Amino acid sequence: MTPKTKNKKISAIKGTKDILPQEARKWQRVESVARRIFELYGYREIRTPIFEATEVFEKGTGQTTDIVIKEMYTFTDKGGRSLTLRPEYTPSVVRAIIENRLYLQPQPQRFYFMGPMFRYDKPQKGRYRQFHQIDIEVFGEKDPAIDAEIVEMAARLFKELNVVDVKLLVNSVGCRKCRPPYLEALRRKASEYSGQLCADCQRKIVTNPLRIFDCKVELCNEISRGFPNIIDYLCPDCKEHFSRFCSHLDLYGIKYTIEPRLVRGLDYYTKTTFEFVSSKLGAQDAVLGGGRYDDMMKAFGGPEICGIGFAMGLERFISVVPFEEEKEDFLYLAHMGDKAKKTGMELARFLRQNGIECLIEYKERSLKNQISRANKLGAKWVLIVGEEEVERGRYQLKNMDTGLQEDITKEEMPGILLA
Repeated sequence: MTPKTKNKKISAIKGTKDILPQEARKWQRVESVARRIFELYGYREIRTPIFEATEVFEKGTGQTTDIVIKEMYTFTDKGGRSLTLRPEYTPSVVRAIIENRLYLQPQPQRFYFMGPMFRYDKPQKGRYRQFHQIDIEVFGEKDPAIDAEIVEMAARLFKELNVVDVKLLVNSVGCRKCRPPYLEALRRKASEYSGQLCADCQRKIVTNPLRIFDCKVELCNEISRGFPNIIDYLCPDCKEHFSRFCSHLDLYGIKYTIEPRLVRGLDYYTKTTFEFVSSKLGAQDAVLGGGRYDDMMKAFGGPEICGIGFAMGLERFISVVPFEEEKEDFLYLAHMGDKAKKTGMELARFLRQNGIECLIEYKERSLKNQISRANKLGAKWVLIVGEEEVERGRYQLKNMDTGLQEDITKEEMPGILLA
């Protein structure tokens, strides 16, 4: 080890971040509410490996997508296999359903997932190279009522977490019957403006012209507004599906805007697409996005089962969730002397067994310093255990909000602290 290497500062990799305890409390709050809501709607958690065979994402995400072309963390392992850290979740779920034959089981094919994803993308506000998503997936439901239900479920999540100023955009991207004629018309129109489009959009004219609508270059964005709209090319089946989807949103009383340029960024989408956007996020304003992917399971070699779902980036979502600063609702146990320390350890165990969060520290400090320490940590209560308290079997409980103290027994503690 050279001196230069030895003294090199160790820091997090660019595009990653540490989630420290205070911030983690916010994550736990969001995850807890999401789990509860998803379970109410009949969803069950699924967990798949962080890395998969590279072809899982090439097949599921699409070889012409920016994710596959530019953004995947792909490596060759010691066995010579090409593996990829998951850049998104749906292909892993489809692979797991087929491999474990979950489609043969009677329970509803409704799944949710929370965990990290990886994309080698230029870090932006609210976007990281290791980021986290909440995903939901439904398989085997063709009725557009389920499309509306998962939108309503997302809206409920926003409401329970007091997220306001969000707008719902909806569209249809058609199916294998009606999309090819549209893509041809779009490709012809885009070719007329090829010289004015950015290099990336020029490439997309050939590979997948739909993705021109995703471009953030202002000139490309302006030009693409004059391109044909896919709504005008929908086949009767897709047109009816979209109409019924919108009528179900009306039934729920959910306001929406039809956005013909909303195409989603992945190859596997069919029919319904939707996105919630926030006015608080600037140019990268999407909070949650999803849609239908009816052909994906079959493309993986599985049965012909339709699917729909949504994904939400946690970093970005948490940035628009309002959180109230709350005092930590825990008890700090202050002890003085060896005998009191041992009694304090027993009391701490008793309190925890009764569901009371209790912190006892073992470094010797004066009572004044321990109370000061409890205040800095934000404790709601301090239980004072000294030699005299041990002899009497009665302890001083101090309320840190009011400053009041009361003399209580061990047996009285749960009733007072859990009131």
